[in-house]
Formats: sequence, structure tokens, C-alpha cells
Amino acid sequence: MHIAVTGSSGLIGSALVTRLRAQGHRVSPVVRRAARDGEIAWDPAGGVLDPAALADVDAVVHLAGAGIGDKRWTAAYKDEIRSSRVRSTDTLARAIATARQQGSGPSVLLSGSAIGIYGPRGDETLDESAARGQGFLADVCAEWEAATAPAQAAGVRVAHLRTGIVLSPAGGALKKQLPLFKLGLGGRFGKGDAWQSWISLDDELGAVEFLLTAEVSGAVNLTAPEPVTGATFARTLGRVLKRPAALPVPSFGPKLLLGAELADALLFTGQRVVPGVLTAAGYTFQHTELEAALRSLLGRPAA
Repeated sequence: MHIAVTGSSGLIGSALVTRLRAQGHRVSPVVRRAARDGEIAWDPAGGVLDPAALADVDAVVHLAGAGIGDKRWTAAYKDEIRSSRVRSTDTLARAIATARQQGSGPSVLLSGSAIGIYGPRGDETLDESAARGQGFLADVCAEWEAATAPAQAAGVRVAHLRTGIVLSPAGGALKKQLPLFKLGLGGRFGKGDAWQSWISLDDELGAVEFLLTAEVSGAVNLTAPEPVTGATFARTLGRVLKRPAALPVPSFGPKLLLGAELADALLFTGQRVVPGVLTAAGYTFQHTELEAALRSLLGRPAA
């Protein structure tokens, strides 16, 4: 297949490009600078993407967007989070629709989203049939998914990748936690009762590759089958690293550092999400249990 990938310089995107090429696919990163050989140029903020550049593309994986936890949630950065997702998706979906109307272009769009669409939900178990929640992230995700409408109207199979916490020592939440845990200073956030719906980077990539050809459309939760509470996550990571993980992190520290809204969204509330669609479609997870996943990712032998 010829696959175009936006967000190809990020943690997931860069690993996905490498994996797909290793599987023999032709991959074209979609970039915001002048395109080099094998790349496709676009200006997502300006709404510019030449439909002709997508003429021989079979599928698009859309992963572009400003990092949720990269900066404090000022009004300006919240606008960037929203616009970087909604405008880019609208630009991409319209270009795909135009290409399809001209008799070419992608037939599949796997478009990024997140489990934040469910909002803080306590202990409720959430599959793809669950209603959307409340709050900034839920609003952003809903608009993000809705922006694919032009592609859907053109007959493109669209799947929304509602991704959870992607575990990799190379980036994301796990990379940030490892230094403290290795020093024996890690621990749960607050009471530790917020659910963490995680997925290993291996399964994130595997699920995306699976969805390129599986006849699946609509919302797809990209999470492992067994979410855990924050307290369980901290104990498990400490056990894998053979370090104590008994020190709770009080809420005032992260709220002072990150701002209360961001800290609550990322650390002190969560969602208990399960991958109903992926499981029903026949995807086989490489990592279903947290401890085995962490041992594999961190190169730690089984206990």
C-alpha cells in the first residue's frame, strides 16, 4: 500500500513510518516544510493540501496535533491544541474528498483522536458505545472527529483512533516518570484511584496497521484490555524497576507546576476504557497485562 502519514516526526508517527516501511509499504510523510523525495507538503493551519498529491495514496494515517501535556493550558495554548487538530483534519478530509471526486485518492482514513472524549468517568467501564463526556478534552475530541465528515461523505472508510496512554521509554508519560521511579522517588498521584487506560507502543502500531485493512469504521479505542488505577500502575512500575514506589504525589505540586486544569485532566482523573471494537474485529494484543508490557518495553526479565 501507499500510505501517507501526518505527525510523522512524533513518537507514534516516527515509529509507525519505520514499521510500515519494514512491512514493505510505501510511506509518504506529510510535512509542513518543502517536501523532499517521497514526502507530501501541506499547510494545515492555512488549509492548504493539494489533492493531486494524494492521487496515488491508498490510505492516510493522521496523527498531527500539538502535544496535550507539552505546555501549561493557557487560553492561547488550548486554542492551539484545538486548532492543530480540527483545522488539520478538515484540511486533510477536504483534500481527500476532492481527490475521490476526481476518481483517485485514499479509500481509508485513520484519524487520530483520544480517550479524552469520554471525560472523567470514575469507575465506569467505557467501550466505543459510551456517550461522549464533558470538559475541554472531550470537546476537542468531538470536534476533531467531526472534522473528518468531508472524507466520510466522499465514501472513504474513516476510523477514529481513540488512543489511550501510549507506553514507551522513548517518549510520552512513561519517559517522564522513569527518572524518578529509578531513583525510588516515584509513586501514585493523589489517592491513586484514577484509571489509566494504557497501550504499549507495540500494540498502538500493531492496531493501526491492522486497521489499514480491517473493515472497521467509526470510533476505535486503542487501549489494552486491562486498564489499571494509578496506584496499581505505580506499584507495578516500581516492582519492574525493583525500586520502592510508596511515596504519594500530593495534588498541589503538579497543579502548581502544570496548572490545575491540565493536572486534573492528565493525572488526577481518568477513564476506564476497553477496546471493544478492536477485540471484536479480531486484533490480537501483544501486551494485555501491564507488568508484562513494562518488562518488555524496559528490557526487564520476568520476576
